[in-house]
Amino acid sequence: MNLPSLERYLKSFGKQVVKQAKGNLSKAGKKGALSNSIDFFVIRKGGTLTVRFKMNSYGAFVDKGVSGTDKKRSYKDYKGKTKSSPFKYKAKQPPSGIIEKWIKRKGLKGRDKKGRFITHKSLSFLIARSIKKKGIKGISFFQKPLMLGMKTFSSKFGKAIADDIVNSLRQQKIA
Repeated sequence: MNLPSLERYLKSFGKQVVKQAKGNLSKAGKKGALSNSIDFFVIRKGGTLTVRFKMNSYGAFVDKGVSGTDKKRSYKDYKGKTKSSPFKYKAKQPPSGIIEKWIKRKGLKGRDKKGRFITHKSLSFLIARSIKKKGIKGISFFQKPLMLGMKTFSSKFGKAIADDIVNSLRQQKIA
């Protein structure tokens, strides 16, 4: 069955969610590789149409957060309900090497209790340990636009299907 109105609607729905998710990342100061990786595609399999979203794998951690060993983190899902993050630190902590590169790029300098400078390696270890304990707060950059899209989805979805049915019946009368 050919469903052009529904397919058009699903494409506009996908574009809207992607645009808003990228905007949310930008507002949170997290532009870059994650933002550039967000995309969608409409899959036609048999008589069904499906919208699939994709992004870098760490996007789920940024969206839903990561619970620490001392603090639980939560996020709002696409239905607007607050849920506990499905991710948590256990024995391992974030890699210090990546944090060390970030420290150097930002030009940060750490100090000990006596006010003396500490090495980048020591500072990156301390930050990694803190992240392990406190976790990473989820920003729901993807869940929020998905929730907004789903709220308006049902009424517009029904109209798109109705348009396709009417057009299909018109084509059958002509033939």
